[in-house]
Amino acid sequence: MPDAGAAGAGDAGTPVRPGVLYGVGIGPGDPELITVKAFRILKQSPVIAYPRKRMGAQSYALTIIEMYVNPREKEMLGLTFPMTRDREALSTQWNQTVDTVWARLREGQDVAFVTEGDPMMYSTFIHLMRLMREQHPEVEARVIPGISSMLAAASRLGQPLADGDEQIAIVPAVDDAAVLRKALTEHDCVVFIKVAKVIDTVLGVLEELGLTEKAAVLTKVSSSEEQVWLDVRELAGRGLEYLTLMVVRTR
Repeated sequence: MPDAGAAGAGDAGTPVRPGVLYGVGIGPGDPELITVKAFRILKQSPVIAYPRKRMGAQSYALTIIEMYVNPREKEMLGLTFPMTRDREALSTQWNQTVDTVWARLREGQDVAFVTEGDPMMYSTFIHLMRLMREQHPEVEARVIPGISSMLAAASRLGQPLADGDEQIAIVPAVDDAAVLRKALTEHDCVVFIKVAKVIDTVLGVLEELGLTEKAAVLTKVSSSEEQVWLDVRELAGRGLEYLTLMVVRTR
C-alpha cells in the first residue's frame, strides 16, 4: 500500500509533485485594493482557502474576493481558527487544518490561502506556513504581499504614518497601561491593532498623556462597513469589531 504521508501518484505510478501553498494578501477590505498578482493567483489556483472563526460564520476575507472568484469553478475551503488560548484545543485544530490543506497539496493542487491585509503581518497564514514546513517540508510556500489596514488607515485619514526621521511602532494593544504608555512616549506615531477589547485602557492612557485629540480609530477600513472615529472619547465603554485599529500621531 502507498504511504499515506507521501504525495499522490500519477497514472504511471510516478509521484505527483505537491501543489504550491500561496499566502495571498487581499488588502484591508476594498476589493479594488487587491494587487494584479493576487488576482492572477486567485484565478489560476483550483483551491481557495479562507479563514473563518467558527463553523458557519461569515468570512471577512471571503467577502473581499467574492467578485473575483466563481465558487462553481473552484473548491472553496473554509478553515476554522477558534478564538481560544487553550493550547491543546489550538494544537488539535491546527493539525486538522494542516491535514486538510495537505490533502489538496499532495494531489498536486495549488492552494491559495487568502488573508486580509498582508500574509506576513499578524496573519493566520504565518502559523499555517510554519506548520506546513515542519510537517511537509516538500511543500513550496509563496507569499503574495498585500496592502495592510494601517496603510489604508493613513490614506483614509490623510495623515502620514512616518515622515523624515520619524519613528513608528505597530503594537498589539494589551490591557497594560505601562506597555501602552511606553509605546506612545517613545515613538512619533503608534498604530495599535487588536484595540477593540482594551479600548478603555487605551483611552485612559491617552488622556493621561494628553494625546486624546491626536488619536483616530478605524474599523474595517476601506470596506463598505468602514467606520471612523476622530473623537475617540465617543468610544468609552463601547464594544467594537475585532478588525479595529487606532492611529496616534504623538508629535
